[in-house]
Amino acid sequence: MANPMKSVVKPVPQSAELEVALKGARRASADATSSAAPAQPEVVAIARRRQFSASEKRRILAEADRCSEPGQIGALLRREGIYSSNLAAWRKRRAAEGKTGLDPRKRGHKADPVIAETRRTAALTRENDRLRRQLMQARLIIDVQKKVSSLIALQNEEDTDGNSAWTE
Repeated sequence: MANPMKSVVKPVPQSAELEVALKGARRASADATSSAAPAQPEVVAIARRRQFSASEKRRILAEADRCSEPGQIGALLRREGIYSSNLAAWRKRRAAEGKTGLDPRKRGHKADPVIAETRRTAALTRENDRLRRQLMQARLIIDVQKKVSSLIALQNEEDTDGNSAWTE
């Protein structure tokens, strides 16, 4: 009785046949003799958020306003690569502020006018104190100069009289 589950053993191909069979299956890094250069995808070092200009926002909003059939807005959003929340926010800003509402805004903390005024007041107070100290110093110097001048004048008077207080 012959065994129907007989295993079939294939002969091992020679090295030349193996090279031909595996030529297209090798990775670029393993095949140093390959003439094809490895793919070098261009990678941006820092991911940047997509920014829309005011004209782009107006164009997209106008196109969204023209959509009347179900699914047209979804297709527009997919085509433009934006979310429905972007469209809703742009509509809200356009309704609240008009055309200027779509202009790009600076990101980050907004300047608080109260804090700015407090800082300005503190700087002016410091400058005022500095100027007061300089004024007091100038007055002191002027007082000393007056006293020195009066002493010199007194000494000159005594020298002319012949009675020197310094030569006694």
